[in-house]
Amino acid sequence: MTANVTIALITVLILFAIVLAGVHISYSLTLLSFIGIWLCTNNFNSALSIIATTCFNAIRTYTYCVAPLFMMMGTIMAFSGSAGDLFDAAQRLLRRVPGGLAAATIVGNAIFAAVTGVSIASATVFSQVAVPQMEKYKYEPNFAAGVVGGSSVLGMIIPPSLFFIVYGTVAEVSIGKLFVAGVVPGIVMAAIFIAACIIQGWRKPYLIGLDENHKPLVNVDDVSDGKSGAWVLLKAVPIFVLVVLVLGGIWGGLCTPTEAAGLGCAGALIIALCKRTMKPKETLSMMTNVSKSSAGILLLLITAQMYSRLLSVSGMVTWVSGTILSLSIPSWILITIFLVIVLILGCILDGSSIILLTTPIVQPVILGLGLDPVWWGVILVMAVCIGMLTPPFGMIVFAMKGVLGDKVELMQLFRCCTPYIFYMLAVILICTIFPQLVLFLPSMM
Repeated sequence: MTANVTIALITVLILFAIVLAGVHISYSLTLLSFIGIWLCTNNFNSALSIIATTCFNAIRTYTYCVAPLFMMMGTIMAFSGSAGDLFDAAQRLLRRVPGGLAAATIVGNAIFAAVTGVSIASATVFSQVAVPQMEKYKYEPNFAAGVVGGSSVLGMIIPPSLFFIVYGTVAEVSIGKLFVAGVVPGIVMAAIFIAACIIQGWRKPYLIGLDENHKPLVNVDDVSDGKSGAWVLLKAVPIFVLVVLVLGGIWGGLCTPTEAAGLGCAGALIIALCKRTMKPKETLSMMTNVSKSSAGILLLLITAQMYSRLLSVSGMVTWVSGTILSLSIPSWILITIFLVIVLILGCILDGSSIILLTTPIVQPVILGLGLDPVWWGVILVMAVCIGMLTPPFGMIVFAMKGVLGDKVELMQLFRCCTPYIFYMLAVILICTIFPQLVLFLPSMM
């Protein structure tokens, strides 16, 4: 082990320590990257020049536009009430099916994920839209909250996902292929969620508003909103069209992810204007929120490039990957170890931080094992999403608590979401055993 590798290892350990202590990860990455490169090169001006060049080149990267554009697209759809339209359409189609409202919530969340890419948005919106509806039909409140929380993770798996953008940028993997690769695992996950809800409802009818004889406690027609079924379904059509245009454009090679994000942003704005639900004050608030969130994400990506440069200059990446690969440990054991580390970090760090901290170190090992980086990106993102449901840092649960207020206790919300953690682990196992579920669509691009 060289002196430079030792310096890099020490900075990585300090990085984890100060991030866990509460220092913002962007500041931590910037400071330690500079200090590490300075110590490795033993030249202050060279370190400053390397950091400045890395920052400048990162800002110039055209691909970075994809994050704020997709965030704008999702925010417009959330503010315009499109999530309610999706839920109403799914509810109309499934309301006479036992557990249909739970299935409608999952389906609505899955489709909404394809226009938001942010799980927090899904959790917030569907807590307002779906939970009251399920309570109206006498669904057990905790079960209803669990359905919303569990299905909200689909926002980070079904494209366009913010986590895929972060991983693709740091790992230098095609964001377009990552988007397409997340489609099938997302559908499989949604299907497992629906099947689990139906099975739970069959075993315990009271969970889904049925009596002991599996008869509805509330007649569907008694709480009907009086809306025409055709009109309800018609209102959801523009959203389906937008999803097809965005994902189809990327899959078919007609546009890059950045161009598709611009197309989606324009389409979302047209839908919102046609609905006439966005007021000037709300629009200004929306723009401000997106600007702040986008600036934070872009700063993370830029500082991650600095961190990667430190690891590269020090030779730590080569040393770590060479050392691990020389141990001749079976790949499935290494993958399991990496996933356990990610799951542990998920309890104490946010998803973007986990991806930024682990990818520069783990990625060379994945490539050295001959594994597909697109496949690993999907597996990593699914594992990171589990951390959004686990205490004490479960962001989805806290977002739901903010909406539901005193209706449900925080720890009760965590318990409600726990079954979905095991369902997600099952999907990770399935995609590990059958990697073609992830790689089938990208191979056709």
